[in-house]
Amino acid sequence: MQRKDAPWAVDENDFFRQATLRICGSLDMETAMRGCLQYLSEVMPVDHVILALYDRGLGAIRTVSMVSLEESHGADTVTPLSVDARKMIEDDDSLNFLFIDRPDQESVATRIVNDPELDPISGPFFNKLGTTIDSSLLMMRLQIEGATLGNLILRASGKGRYTEEHARLVALLREPFAIALSNALKHQEVLKLKDILTEDNRYLHRELFHLAGDQIVGADGGLAEVMDMVRHVAPLDSHVLLQGETGVGKDVVAHAIHDASSRREGPLIRVNCGAIADTLIDSELFGHEKGAFTGATAQKRGCFELADRGTIFLDEIGELPFAAQVRMLRVLQYKEIQRVGGTGSIPTDIRVIAATHRDLEEMVKAGLFREDLWFRLNVFPIVIPPLRKRKTDIPAFVHHFIQRKSKALKLPAAPALAPHAIDQLTAYDWPGNVRELENVLERALILSKGSPLSFDRFLRSRSDETAPPTEPDDTPSPLEEAMAAHIRLALLQTKGKIHGPGGAAEMLRINPSTLRSKMNKLNISYGRRRGR
Repeated sequence: MQRKDAPWAVDENDFFRQATLRICGSLDMETAMRGCLQYLSEVMPVDHVILALYDRGLGAIRTVSMVSLEESHGADTVTPLSVDARKMIEDDDSLNFLFIDRPDQESVATRIVNDPELDPISGPFFNKLGTTIDSSLLMMRLQIEGATLGNLILRASGKGRYTEEHARLVALLREPFAIALSNALKHQEVLKLKDILTEDNRYLHRELFHLAGDQIVGADGGLAEVMDMVRHVAPLDSHVLLQGETGVGKDVVAHAIHDASSRREGPLIRVNCGAIADTLIDSELFGHEKGAFTGATAQKRGCFELADRGTIFLDEIGELPFAAQVRMLRVLQYKEIQRVGGTGSIPTDIRVIAATHRDLEEMVKAGLFREDLWFRLNVFPIVIPPLRKRKTDIPAFVHHFIQRKSKALKLPAAPALAPHAIDQLTAYDWPGNVRELENVLERALILSKGSPLSFDRFLRSRSDETAPPTEPDDTPSPLEEAMAAHIRLALLQTKGKIHGPGGAAEMLRINPSTLRSKMNKLNISYGRRRGR
């Protein structure tokens, strides 16, 4: 072992190699610094190694990391400085730097303080950290590509311990310590952003649920049976299939299940399967690796990864393309996913809540939905009744939406209802369910100008639309007939295949979801013809 007060006896190449190996020897900053400190203490006087930076906005020194041979000290400690100390730091000339020249490189700025008690910067700093003022300090400015990151500080007990020879030796380690400080700052930023995103996710989840109606209207009325089923299944990890017409509030029930589960602190990721183009569905659900396809300029986590330790809500699951159904089945069976372009499997811990307005059992019979996937999803089906079958809930919905929409529209007060207004609403069949009711109430509030709310002018045209069509209207237009004939011809040539290579959607050059929508509108039945 070399004498601590004789650094010039150390082989500089070996010193650089041994110290760098320890600085870069662990991803954990404190572990790496402690390993380096143990080595440095063998060749020079040092009890603490500190990474710190001056925060101009705070007018303070921020400790990023500090280690001693015995223990680690709290990182991110902030030490306020006096006005004189701040001026000294911001005016380099007043700090009396010792510049160490290095061959073919810019000189390294170091500073030796052998009596911190007399120094306006070091004194408050070490008092704040709770270390003795009877110390010597060796400081080195850390820079990368000319940009100052902060400082490396070596502390040794006793005064007058450091010399210019010590500074020359430590100057060899500027780059490794600068990289270590840069990585530590980036790691702290990542952790900070992660915490922010986690809190934002929880906050936004609570707010969105509140906006969607945090108390489920009708929980004690028309939805009493549904809520009873929610209470039974929420604490478990069983998959849930929500069935009901568009606009009945499947998303609100999904939120209620998640919030009553043990996964409530985890994410709730909502995916509208019918709103994603077929070419993007794999990337959205499973993610992709960088370079997996044209435009994949960076790695991307899919919705299943984002929902890890939480819940994924697959809305409109009946619109999921057949190929994606196969890959989703693997997720449910093996609880792992594979990114597009990736080779390794990524484990996932998720609960699936699926929702659809379609009859999946009929789709299975028609060959449009995988039977094994339906069995996996149909563990605990919950059917949400349409509004026309729970009209006793309409008064509660009206009160709820009027109060909430009045605040959103910044009305001075919630207007009253005109006589028989509730009768008008309950006499209507509400093909759009709760969503339609909400829209009607908002429209009435916008046009009310403070007068009592009446809905006859909004519902009459809607009732006309839902009335049975007259005989002339039942006749399809020539354009519809031509479109239907064209689609049937394509289906005949593809033996009923809609999606994928050689399918009718490819032949017609339209999205498969669009084709299915047109088939529903034109009353064209599904089903593939088997070749003989």
